[in-house]
Amino acid sequence: MKKMTVRDIDLTGKRVLMRADFNVPLSDDRITDDTRIVAALPTINYILDQQPRSVALMSHLGRPKGQRLPELSLAPVARALAERLDRAVAFADDCIGEEASAAVAALPTGGLILLENTRFHDGETKNDAAFAAQLSRHGDIFVNDAFGTAHRAHASNVGVAAHLTAVAGLLLEKELDYLATALASPQRPFVAILGGAKVSDKIEVIEALLGKVDALLIGGGMANTFFAAQGREMADSLVEQEALDIARELLSSQGHKLMLPLDQRIADDFSDSSKQRIIGVDRDVPLGWQSLDIGPATVNAFATALSDAKTIVWNGPMGVFELPSFAEGTFGLAKALAAQTERGAITIIGGGDSAAAVEQAGLAGQMSHISTGGGASLELLEGKDLPGIVALADR
Repeated sequence: MKKMTVRDIDLTGKRVLMRADFNVPLSDDRITDDTRIVAALPTINYILDQQPRSVALMSHLGRPKGQRLPELSLAPVARALAERLDRAVAFADDCIGEEASAAVAALPTGGLILLENTRFHDGETKNDAAFAAQLSRHGDIFVNDAFGTAHRAHASNVGVAAHLTAVAGLLLEKELDYLATALASPQRPFVAILGGAKVSDKIEVIEALLGKVDALLIGGGMANTFFAAQGREMADSLVEQEALDIARELLSSQGHKLMLPLDQRIADDFSDSSKQRIIGVDRDVPLGWQSLDIGPATVNAFATALSDAKTIVWNGPMGVFELPSFAEGTFGLAKALAAQTERGAITIIGGGDSAAAVEQAGLAGQMSHISTGGGASLELLEGKDLPGIVALADR
């Protein structure tokens, strides 16, 4: 990693402004999944161990679009942080302004405060210079640990870097070490797995990965478009008509690297109570039916394809795993990756639905790395420069 990290700078006696990703799911003012909070703890604890003057944490939550929405307040996060850290965490009712500045200044030496949702202000997503300048007043050093927003040029991750020395936190460093290394110098064989609904959402990822991987496994709704491009009747299955030409071109030019499902679980309705059956991909999907998961033969074939892989990157589920009837393909693949981790392979889960699926399967602890940023990891896999990373000081 060529960017400076929190370990490269003296924080003693300094006011540290840290951008975390506390965009957590809430229900009735309660956090239902604190994965992102837990992921930020190593960096917070490291900073506190360096005896700073103070630590001000900032984050967004949801999409309030510049409005102050009580249901998207970060107050529950402050309480959760205090519990996890077993120490006092102050909370500021705003992220800028005299009251926020006074709250930061009033912290005892080594004190910790969480600022209110940055997206309560329009200036955040617009990367407004004046808003960024106000945020920067809370610190002497800026630490960015929010990989999940690194692909966005916002005030709290890019704008403040114009005012303060900006370095990466430990989580951001870890994300880059795994994802960037996997792309730049992977241990081979290098296999990527892409799923999810649409080919068009991941066309740049597909094209970028095909130039680097030894094999690319395709599942989920994406596979339907490839089958339709081959002339197969997919009935009510999700198929992107506008992506058929792209799929045909990829099959023609890179078919030797692409591996599509061998069978699919189809249903006559999008529900757990539907009629279901497994069909081979040499058969058309019957009228009124749709493909909602990969079948058992595909799980076995994909597991075999992964059996000698040394580096595996997975982004996108193999089916509608949110419905138990159509989770077997995704969970089966997760088991195959866990087995490869045990054999010494590097297994990287690219955030988003893939991360949720691995967690739901109870296998999160058996992966080498689970990214906290779905969109950011995708853009990194595409080979794009992420604004939040570019803004950091070079080592």
